[in-house]
Parts: sequence; structure tokens; C-alpha cells
Amino acid sequence: MKFKRILLKLSGEALMGERQYGIDPERLAEYAQDIKQITDLGVEVAVVIGGGNIFRGVAGASNGMDRVQGDHMGMLATVINGLALQSALEDANIPTRLQSAIKINEVAEPFIRRKAMRHLQKGRVVIFGGGTGNPYFTTDSAAVLRAIEIEADVILKGTRVDGIYNADPEKDSEAVKFDHISFDEVLKKGLKVMDTTAFTLSQENHLPIIVFDMNKKGNLLKVILGENIGTTVNL
Repeated sequence: MKFKRILLKLSGEALMGERQYGIDPERLAEYAQDIKQITDLGVEVAVVIGGGNIFRGVAGASNGMDRVQGDHMGMLATVINGLALQSALEDANIPTRLQSAIKINEVAEPFIRRKAMRHLQKGRVVIFGGGTGNPYFTTDSAAVLRAIEIEADVILKGTRVDGIYNADPEKDSEAVKFDHISFDEVLKKGLKVMDTTAFTLSQENHLPIIVFDMNKKGNLLKVILGENIGTTVNL
């Protein structure tokens, strides 16, 4: 096994499956089975999910809504997604804990670093909801921050594309995929991996990022076993 403790970053849009919005239970069940494959090997797993399938603060702000209000709505959306994933994982007999950066004690524990690490050591999947708890920060930033705090070996960014390309592969058939790329090269080439705040935080803390296609069954396990899946970003 290449990694012992990981932070898996999923976009809210990934939970939609083939739907236009909301949550697809089949997609959630697939993710739960993929996560079970690696927890069965003893990998410690933490998860951060976006909220874009329900509400995106930036989009709300562009339509005239107050940005802070919009971001708070987005944080609540990530808690909803966290609850949905928790349910799917528990259906697959995986013990979980949902921790929130905003106080919502009836549905989630507050985020406490030592408690989160203890849950991981006991084999529980820890889902971090509520982003960083602050407006103006994305769930990418939350993912990097939490990964550093829990001393994760790597951030696995599960997307619908199979890595980082020099152009958008969905629009440009000539786009070339990178197997490995440095943080500096990503910045130099202006490639979009995460938002700049999250990416810089990851670079400064020497935390590698692997971008891969989460929607292909078995890919998560392949990454954990060290197969050359997706694109690895490191120093």
C-alpha cells in the first residue's frame, strides 16, 4: 500500500450522477463500495465534499445575493451531502463520523482535530462538513486544511476526468495528460487543479495531490496500491 491515511476530496456535482441537481443514491452507493475496498485494507480515510449540487455561494453572489449569506448556504449544503454519504457508508457497514466546522450539534460533531484523528485510528471514516467554517473559502481550501491538520499522506481529488491536461479534454481532443507534474509547473502553465489558496497551502506544506477519475470503479483502490492512475502533483 502506498498510503496509510488519505483525504478524499469529492465535488458536490459528482453526487448528482446523471441528474441535473441533487443527490443520486446509486452514485453514493458506488462511492461507498469504492471506499470500503480501501478501508478493508486498513487505509484511514477522511472525506471533504463540496456543495455545488445543492447551492454554490459564488453563483448566489453573482445573482445579487450577499456573498457571506451565500457561502453560509453553501456550507450547509456540504453538511447535507456529508449526511448522505454517511448514510451510504453505513449501509455498506463502514463506521463513520460526520464533523462540521459550523455548530450543528444535532446532526454532526463539532470539528475537533484530536477527536478526528482518534476516529481515523479506530478505523472510522471521518467526513468533514461545513467547509472551513468561514465565508470566502472553498471546499478545496477546507480539504487541504483538514488534510494538513490530520497529517494525511496525500489529497486524492476525485473528479470526472482522469487527470490534469494541458487543455480541457472535454473541449479539446488534442489535450495532453500529465502523469506527474510539479507545483511550480502547474502555476507556470496556469493549469486549474484547485483554487489558488488551496493549491498554495498544499505546496507550502509539501502535501501531494493526485487528481483522478473517481467515477471509474476500482480507481480509488488502484491509486492506493500505487498504480499510475490520474496525475500526481508534488514538489
